[in-house]
Amino acid sequence: MKKVAIVYHSGYGHTTKAAEAVHAGIVAAGASSELILIDAEGNISEAAWETLAAADAIVFGSPTYMGTVSWQFKKFADASSKPWYSQVWKDKIAAAFTNSASMNGDKLSTLHYLFTLSQQHSMIWVGTGLMPSNSKAAQRNDINYVASFSGLMTQSPSDASPEEGPLPGDLETAKLFGKRIAEVVAKLK
Repeated sequence: MKKVAIVYHSGYGHTTKAAEAVHAGIVAAGASSELILIDAEGNISEAAWETLAAADAIVFGSPTYMGTVSWQFKKFADASSKPWYSQVWKDKIAAAFTNSASMNGDKLSTLHYLFTLSQQHSMIWVGTGLMPSNSKAAQRNDINYVASFSGLMTQSPSDASPEEGPLPGDLETAKLFGKRIAEVVAKLK
């Protein structure tokens, strides 16, 4: 069974919901998946580093804060210089997701940062593979309403609790993204 690790930070719980939906899509597609939460101090356990080393794919997740990843995620990324030096993650599948309060909120900057991190590690990037819902008939809870190709973008209103956001359409998009990741891993690894 192919192994996918989802390593992410969540400041308020909204990004956790997106991570759980990606995880559900991966598992539904027949791969194993492990969630690794970067703690409030920007750390993961030694066992989590070992999980990342053993994974066939790594999915990165962070909220978008001030146009990029959270400082906790950045601390994790900086700590990944040790596996980078030995190219431990080379040729693993990579993908990413982000959540913010605004529909755009500079989420693409966050995905570009995560893409660059993956390329520094010599990984193989997977986008959403989903067409956007951008017709006049489109509704907010349609698949890929936020219209991202590079990676998953979800949106949670600034005054929404994690129970209220991300919205159902974004979570369904996250599941489809997880399914795509699992399918690509099965083809390439």
